[in-house]
Amino acid sequence: MAIDNFKWRCPLLKLTLLHKLVVFTTTSCIIAAASASTLNVSTSINNTSSGNETDLSELFHWQDYGVLAAMLFVSCAIGVFYGYCGEKQTTGDDFLLGGSSMGTFPMALSLAASFITAIELLGNPAEMYIAGAQFWMICIAFVLVVPISSQLYLPVFMRLRLTSCYEYLEVRFCKSMRVYASALYMLQMILYTAVAVYAPALALSDVTGLNTYVAVSLVYVVCIFYASQGGMKAVIMTDSFQSAVLLASLATVLALGADQVGGLNAVWDYSRRSDRLHFFDMDPDPTVRHSFWSVVVGGTMYWVSMFCANQASVQKYLSVERISQARIALWVSAIGLIAVYSVNFITGAVLAAHYAGCDPIQAGVISASDRLLPLYVVREFGKYPGVPGFFVAGIFAASLGTVASALNSLAAVACQDLANGLLGITLPEEKGAMIAKWVCLACGAISFALVFIVERLGPVLQLALSFNGMAGGVSLGLFSLGMLFPWANSTGAVAGGIFGLLVVVVAGGGAQLAQVPLPRLPTSTDSCPAYYNLTSLIISPSENQDEAVFWLFRVSYLWYSSLGCVATVLAGMVVSVITGVTDPAHVPIDLISPPVISLLSALPKKLKKALRIPTRMGLERRRSSSVRPPSIADDKDTRRRRRLSELAGGVFYSDAQILTQGHDNLAMDTEKSHDHYHRTSFKLDKQSSPQLSRTSTC
Repeated sequence: MAIDNFKWRCPLLKLTLLHKLVVFTTTSCIIAAASASTLNVSTSINNTSSGNETDLSELFHWQDYGVLAAMLFVSCAIGVFYGYCGEKQTTGDDFLLGGSSMGTFPMALSLAASFITAIELLGNPAEMYIAGAQFWMICIAFVLVVPISSQLYLPVFMRLRLTSCYEYLEVRFCKSMRVYASALYMLQMILYTAVAVYAPALALSDVTGLNTYVAVSLVYVVCIFYASQGGMKAVIMTDSFQSAVLLASLATVLALGADQVGGLNAVWDYSRRSDRLHFFDMDPDPTVRHSFWSVVVGGTMYWVSMFCANQASVQKYLSVERISQARIALWVSAIGLIAVYSVNFITGAVLAAHYAGCDPIQAGVISASDRLLPLYVVREFGKYPGVPGFFVAGIFAASLGTVASALNSLAAVACQDLANGLLGITLPEEKGAMIAKWVCLACGAISFALVFIVERLGPVLQLALSFNGMAGGVSLGLFSLGMLFPWANSTGAVAGGIFGLLVVVVAGGGAQLAQVPLPRLPTSTDSCPAYYNLTSLIISPSENQDEAVFWLFRVSYLWYSSLGCVATVLAGMVVSVITGVTDPAHVPIDLISPPVISLLSALPKKLKKALRIPTRMGLERRRSSSVRPPSIADDKDTRRRRRLSELAGGVFYSDAQILTQGHDNLAMDTEKSHDHYHRTSFKLDKQSSPQLSRTSTC
């Protein structure tokens, strides 16, 4: 009795038990609802199916349910292990960054899995079927993104070791920009996770007849459970397991499909004859939905924003110790994306060959292209027990990996940027993990509520990319403004952020309202059974037929990231020049991208003088770590982050207020006195030096 009373007097244990109770109760309710819905599957399907069609519920056997349940169970088990059986997670960094102790290979798999969503798995084969292989050229963008990310942006994040990447914007500009970018990210990711969960729910609904809302609820409960219980360690290790499930399911569907239509040679021949193998549409018109330029150039900007201006990605980088590990992970991610996209497009070619004489969309069998692949799998492979379930497990695996990473990153942004940065609430270190768990749970609940809005907003693939393009491009512009342009000031950053968002919202919102018809390759229904409800589709071979729509509303969604980034940078620099540029000597060296430092250092002296570039722009400007030795009063997270920051060759800023000005840094200059050094520092607080107000306040 004494022990029990002691436990219940512990607030932390109360939170833990309450958290378990909430998750367990919700899971039980969802499972009960799923069971009830499954009992009514046959009735609902029989009411909507034609008499000559096979009942879909007969094609999803107990083996299929077993495969799907096994994948979900293992995912939950990993969360339980890292939440309760593994090394205890006490601090915020333990939960949000995995203690920065993750291995290279698991992190690499997790980074790749976080980019391979159910949206791509359902959308890419449909894209190949409807419009051809032009979008496959995005694989070139994957190759271009890696050196851009690893050389321009990654070194800054690894040196600063900021739990939230948006804290950089406060250090470089002002607190307002940090709050603005973090709020934009939270809106972006909550909407995106809603889309990423709704997509596999469509697949599950088509395959089993299970109610879509029950499927969505099941996905969210499983995802929130292991993401909120095990933190980053559970997310990364679960992603590794789900990557194997994903790859195996894709390979299975492709192998069976190619064998059914006569092999890959037959698939290639039909794609060539049906004009699906066009890769080099060099039309420079930005209103062309998929051209070489929109896919490669616009796609590169989109994926740079995903790799470099996305908290979920940066958080993965910070889960390892060394920058070399993060660079390896970038290459693994790019190779994985290329492999998955290639398999997806070959699968789309298989679909085109299989449905050559009977287009299921035009025949009225399905109402949207996103359902094409699930329809094919359940109709053609339902005779193989376990294959439809394996396919759905792969779809769920892709979705769960993306959503789990998003929820973990949303917890980091909410705790670091909103609670700490905006409200000034200092979270106690010993309760950091527990608070992050509850925030993760709340973010998942909000995203779940938005699913019911997302389902009414149109094509899944283009909608999701539009969300990320609009918000991600503006964030990339802000980081580029800070890391690549040392003259930019906080006023310019504010103006650029607002103007960039306005441009992409007008473009994306106008496109949604205009609803310009998408181009389609010709299809046939000549071989369809007589009982199909054939419909007449308007084929749109020309993308520019609706000239009455304003050109900005017809711009390809792949250009949204470029529009947002370029508009933000241009407006930011113009306003910075008008209001007075920042002296580059006053920008701490670790806030600038290393290639920019090398470029500016190589400029002639006259040009340096005109651009106000310090004479010394190299490593000698970096403050020695001995200037601010570690304190025994530092908490666990602070000591870890400072060590890893110095390991990357940088200076750790987030736990200390004193930064050192540009070329006046004398920490390693033996010609000047040590006393003079103390007159060249400034603080990021209300007592900041007046001459630095443009870079520390808005």
